[in-house]
Amino acid sequence: MSIDAPETARLQYFGPNWFASVMGTGIVATAAASLPVHLPGLRGFAEGVWVIATALLVLLIVAVSVQWVRHPKVARGQVRNPQMTHFYGAAPMALMTVGLGALLLGKDLIGTRLAVDLDWVLWTAGTVGGLFTAMTIPFLMFTQLEVGPDAAFGGWLMPVVPPMVSAASGALLLQHLPPGTARTTMFYGCFAMFGLSLVAALIIITMIWSRLAHYGTSGSARVPTLWIVLGPLGQGITAAGLLGTAAALAVSPELASGMKIFAVLFGVPVWGFAVLWISLASALTVRTMRRGMPFALTWWSLTFPVGTFVTGTSQLAAHTGLPAFRVAAVLAYAFLLCTWGLVAVRTLRGSVGGSLFTPPPAPAAIHKDPK
Repeated sequence: MSIDAPETARLQYFGPNWFASVMGTGIVATAAASLPVHLPGLRGFAEGVWVIATALLVLLIVAVSVQWVRHPKVARGQVRNPQMTHFYGAAPMALMTVGLGALLLGKDLIGTRLAVDLDWVLWTAGTVGGLFTAMTIPFLMFTQLEVGPDAAFGGWLMPVVPPMVSAASGALLLQHLPPGTARTTMFYGCFAMFGLSLVAALIIITMIWSRLAHYGTSGSARVPTLWIVLGPLGQGITAAGLLGTAAALAVSPELASGMKIFAVLFGVPVWGFAVLWISLASALTVRTMRRGMPFALTWWSLTFPVGTFVTGTSQLAAHTGLPAFRVAAVLAYAFLLCTWGLVAVRTLRGSVGGSLFTPPPAPAAIHKDPK
């Protein structure tokens, strides 16, 4: 088939936000592996979903390559789009999500050695890419992009969250490094990336809250991105828990004990705010759906962030031993499955129909929601 076929022409407006589908699919698998309860058939289901996420990642990498070869002007233009550019952070997280799935689930399918090697490759590429987006996208905002006082939305978090994903998934790779300086350096590097992402995310979340108070939800298309706020919160709890567990491999017993305590002292209060945000985001989403919210790729914001809440809650269950956290993790995972199924079906339908391969809308003025 010629590369100029109508099917490939659809890739002209292919955007980095498509990688959110890999994130959202991959987290369904990894969250299942981290649940504090074991249900019949769950692991087999998770392995199948991980295979789907892996295949989807390969497909999207090919699609991006075709777009940059055939439509380089459009692809470069997305970097300067004040809304689309933030979603370049999705690609590094997609890589690391699939890599983590290989470590947790793929070893039963492809062997432990290959699974570990694959995770190292994807974690390294995702970490480098994530640190790059965490630096360059804010720099573009500060120096070149036109950003209005009402422009803050959940997508602003996408470039700065990847280092938090690196911290969480890197904690599980520590055991595959020999004891010594390399392992300790990686541990502290992961902890530094935890702080990098956390502080940046807290700043942006504050701006999103301010935007909501002054300008409302800013239109139906971006309402689902409010769920992205759960990403750094849930991933932060997950990272603190995993680093607290792995600390004994890399630091002194005194520090390791402190790290485990920090996992609880940090995780429980942040979990409380995450529950508050789930309530607010749910109310705003239902309100917008009643007014008519068309499907868009932003609906994938309902998957990966919720998945990180599942993994974070599972970590709190492991560190506290409380049945309440085990129940909350299972309930959150059930919600994740429902939203993932809905969004996946709508995405497949939109892909076949071609409605998801259209130019991104131009930024418009934002006005306060009507009462």
